[in-house]
Order: sequence, then C-alpha cells, then structure tokens
Amino acid sequence: MEQYRKLTEDEILRLKEQSCLADDWEKIRVSEDFSTEFVYHTRFSGEVKLGTFQAEFTLPGGIRKHSGLRYVTLHNVTVGDNCCIENIQNYIANYEIGHDTFIENVDIILVDEVSKFGNGVEVSVLNETGGREVLINDKLSAHLAYIMALYRHRPELIARLKEIADYYSSKHASAVGTIGNHVTILNTGSVKNVRIGDYAHISGACRLSNGSINSNETAPVQVGDGVICDDFILSSGSHVDDGTMLTRCFVGQACKLGHNYSASDSLFFSNCQGENGEACAIFAGPFTVTHHKSTLLIAGMFSFMNAGSGSNQSNHMYKLGPIHQGTLERGAKTTSDSYILWPARVGAFSLVMGRHVNHSDTSNLPFSYLIEQNNTTYLVPGVNLRSVGTIRDAQKWPKRDGRKDPNKLDFINYNLLSPYTVQKMFKGRETLLNLRHASGELSDIYSYHSAKIRNSSLVNGIRFYEIAIHKFLGNSVIKRLEGIDFRNDDEIRARLCPDTSIGSGEWVDISGLIAPKSEVDALIANIESKTVNKLREINAEFERMHRNYYTYEWTWAYEKLKEFYGVLPEEMTAADIIRIVEKWKEAAIGLDRMVYEDAKKEFSLASMTGFGADGSRLEKEMDFEQVRGDFESNPFVTAVLKHIEMKNALGDELIERMKRVGS
Repeated sequence: MEQYRKLTEDEILRLKEQSCLADDWEKIRVSEDFSTEFVYHTRFSGEVKLGTFQAEFTLPGGIRKHSGLRYVTLHNVTVGDNCCIENIQNYIANYEIGHDTFIENVDIILVDEVSKFGNGVEVSVLNETGGREVLINDKLSAHLAYIMALYRHRPELIARLKEIADYYSSKHASAVGTIGNHVTILNTGSVKNVRIGDYAHISGACRLSNGSINSNETAPVQVGDGVICDDFILSSGSHVDDGTMLTRCFVGQACKLGHNYSASDSLFFSNCQGENGEACAIFAGPFTVTHHKSTLLIAGMFSFMNAGSGSNQSNHMYKLGPIHQGTLERGAKTTSDSYILWPARVGAFSLVMGRHVNHSDTSNLPFSYLIEQNNTTYLVPGVNLRSVGTIRDAQKWPKRDGRKDPNKLDFINYNLLSPYTVQKMFKGRETLLNLRHASGELSDIYSYHSAKIRNSSLVNGIRFYEIAIHKFLGNSVIKRLEGIDFRNDDEIRARLCPDTSIGSGEWVDISGLIAPKSEVDALIANIESKTVNKLREINAEFERMHRNYYTYEWTWAYEKLKEFYGVLPEEMTAADIIRIVEKWKEAAIGLDRMVYEDAKKEFSLASMTGFGADGSRLEKEMDFEQVRGDFESNPFVTAVLKHIEMKNALGDELIERMKRVGS
C-alpha cells in the first residue's frame, strides 16, 4: 500500500511559486519521495494524492517529456508514479490514475455521481422496439448473450440472468473512475464515466461516455481519431478507430471497427470487423465481417459471416414498426447488392444472391445457394460443399483469430462439419427425398418454404449431403480407432463404445460454441434453480462444453452409424469398418477433387480478362502468372493435393490394421 504524507511548508511555497493553487493544501497527500520540481500551473481541489515524477517519456519523432503536472486542474484525483499530465482544458475529477500514464491535450475527464461504467446497459438487439434486450457487462460472452436474447420462452431464466447481470454491474459501480497503468490519452475531447484499463491507447477521440475500456498488457485496446462512444464496453485487444460511432454497443475481443462505421444497439463478438457501413440492432457473432460503405446490417443474427457491398435487410413492413428479425446461420455470405426481407432464416454456410422477399427458411438445407430470379428464390442445396471459397474460409478463421488475451470470453468451434451441421444434412437429405417422393421424380420444379428447387439441384443436393455425411462419420470412426492394434472384433466394439451418454440427440450452435442441446438445457436449469449464480460460473460451464466437444461428438456419431450404414455399432466387425472407410475415402477424396476443379476455374482464360492490357494472349497469360502465380503452385491448390494424399494414406493405414484383425 502506497504511503502518503502531507506537503511541507517549503513544498507548498515552491508550488505556489510555480503558479500552483489549492482550495485546501491540507487535503493534498504525496508519496515519500515526492518532488515539486515537475509540477507547474496546477490547481488542486478536494482530496488529491500524488506519486513521484522521476521518469521520462520518449514520444514519436524522438521528443522527450519528463513526467509531471502542467496546466491541469485535479479534483479528488490520485495520480500514480511517473505520470505526465498536461494541457487539460477543463479538469480531471474523481479518478484514480495508475503509474507511467501519459495524458495530454484533453478537454475533460470526470466521473459524475455513481457510475456502472457501461455495465448493465440494455442493448435492444434484434428487435429495435425491445423484447430481446441483452444487459452488457465486462464478462459477456457471445453464448450468454445468445441465450439472453433468444430464450425468451423461458421467462424465469431471463429474470435470473438479469439478476446475475445486475449484481455484477452494481458490484462494479463507483463514484471514482480508474485509468490504468501505462495508458496514453492524447488530443481527446470529453471522457465521462469511463473506466480505462492498463496499456490503453486513446488518441484523437471526440467523446467517450459511460463505458469500460477493458485493455490489458497482453491485449491493449486502441481508440482513435474522431471516435464517439456512448453506453459501451470495449473488450481486450479491440481497435475502434477513424470516426467510428457507437451507441449502446458491446465490442468483443480483437474486434476492429473503423472508417466511419456506425452502430447502435448492437453486439460484436470476437474478431468481428466493421468498416464504412452501418449496423442497427444486430447480433454479430464471432468473425462477422462487413467492409463496405453501402452495407446496412439490421436486426439480424450472424456469425462467420461476410457481407458483400450493398447488402441490406428490412426489419420493417410499415405496419407495426421495426419488429422483424432474421438469422444467417454460421458461415453464411451475401453477395453484392443482396437484400433479404425479414423474417427469414438462412442455413449454415449458404450464399445469398439477389433480392429475397419471400421469408424463406433454409436452416435444414445448409451449404446452399439462394439465388433470386424474377422475384422468386431458387434454392440449390448442398452445392457450397464443393466450393473452394467455403474450404478457404474454414481454413482462414482460426488463422485470423487475433485474441492475445489469455482469458477468452468466447469459446469458438471452427469445424465445418460438426453434429450441428451434419444433423441438418440428415434432415435436409430426408426433406429432399420426401419432396421427390411427393411431387414425383420427373417434376421440373419443387417448392420448399417459399423457395423453388430445380430437379437437377435436388438430385445433386441429395448426393452432396450423402458425401458429406460419409466424410464426417468416417472421420469420426478413423479418429476413434487411430493408433491401436486390435486382435479381434470385440476389442474394436469396446473401443467404439462412447465414453459418455452426453452428446446424443439435437445439437445447437450458440453463437460460435457448438454443443449438445441437453448440456445447454442443463445449464439453463441450473441457472433457474440458482445452482449457478455468477457470470464466472456460467462462462466456466461454456468452457467445459467446448473442452469436451470431441468426446460428445463421438457419442452423436456412434448413434448415427446405425441410422446411416444400417449396422448396429455393438455388432460391428472389422469388415464393417473397412466398408465405412472405403466409403469415407471415396467421399473425402471426391469432395477434394470437386474443390480442386472449382479452384481451377479461377485460373481459366475467362479469369484472365483484364490481364496483359495491351498485349497478345501469351502476354495476357504471362501477366496473369506474374500477378496470381500458376495453378499447380498456388498454395491452396497444393494444400488440396496434399490433403488428398494424406486422406488416402490415413484410410489405407486403418484398412490394413483392420485386415490384420483375427489373423
């Protein structure tokens, strides 16, 4: 604990000589080694505590400034060791400032009455008129926000979650704000009721009001020029820059918002990026990306999403107000000038092209294209499974996780094929088979949920889903049996038997976390019964689900073996395993071949249009190769070929082991 003493008569005299004033010199306390040498033109009011001023700051360009106080008014402020505070136009009031902090050219920094610093702010997400409010706080995860926004059919749960959030907010309420250690605040306007963590860098911001900047040494937060934030929380590692305007928003870890982006009543979770455009009442799950000036995201739920330029949605039918909402499940994309009239739901990893006004629900037909022709939505099921873009996306997300903070708020599952998406493929395949049976195999067009499916698309959709199911179940079996030499079929069956009963039944994607619905329901029951009653405990439960994902996944896959292959797992033999692995090899390598062919289109002569501007075909090809490289040496293409080779070897190795069983 820092020991403080009163100023000596000599020190007071010297401070007065250096143009310092105090309402009451008796209320000023200083550290033992305090020196008056670097305190000029300072006015003290209320209780003030000062550390030592011994260090220097080296600024960009090489200029050096000694720590100290110059041209500043302090009211009820504690200043840590080696801070430099100068040119404060108005004053700093009711703050504790850490050590080695640099504050210069700021209008005003104050806490006015008791503040919760953005904790407990109600964000009217998805429905602007209210009804799905999420109470934001420092520890908010995408998964908890998902439950708070969407599980309104459990009023007891919502009441308990509000209690838990209110308890946390009240516990962190204070009439004194904090500015951490090694913080920089430069050329900034008004900072009012804001708590600022260690190593934050704020430069050129216009106004920050009622919020928390949860910066730390491992993941500093940056707030840049022209930023205006009201009723907000910025999580560790986030960057908010270049004229961004936020009102009632939560910004998750490693998010980047800039280039005049504006958002109100919105939640942005880990690794989201927003530039140029506009958001209103959106739930942006992990890796939601929008870069274009003409793009408006409104009243939608997204994750792993990329919005094309001019993407737009409507939540208003000009009857009862802006009350409609929609969902683009994980990995969905919109092309340029796409439009969706909410309510609508788009299945996982689907691509939306054109203008869609028919409120379709394609959640059980993932990996599809939604194409608009003459105001009609045409659905092409499963086709995105063979797209090179889908595979590239799945590879890039883990690499683009910019979170440096060891304490992760969101638990993100990156798997393209999981019980969540594969269960939908089972349902999708069944739906397509039923459609064909009901309307006849020779129908040109099939109708499904306000959308049309062409005959060829339906046939291909069934085939794509079957290939993906083979691939997923085969992957699971190979993983389960890897590295073990079995002597007989009984040993194989014993190994195949799941480690837990958890994982059977339906699975959910709660904004990035893929888990069995039974586990989410159990957590909800524990919250309702007050067994779990802290934010920390809720987040620990999400972490446990995430950590045990592969154990639960195998339970689900084990049950599906009978449904898909028509063989009871408890009666499975080495011969059955060989049959499954052969199917898996065919599916996995077949899918890779499709992706390879799709990638090849990017290197066709048509793709070379615009290259070799003033030359012959040969020059066009040479120019293309210099800029884009040749097909065979493209890193993605070589990775696909390597993947085919690896899958072949993996399948062959298990088949060889199975052939040795009982011999």
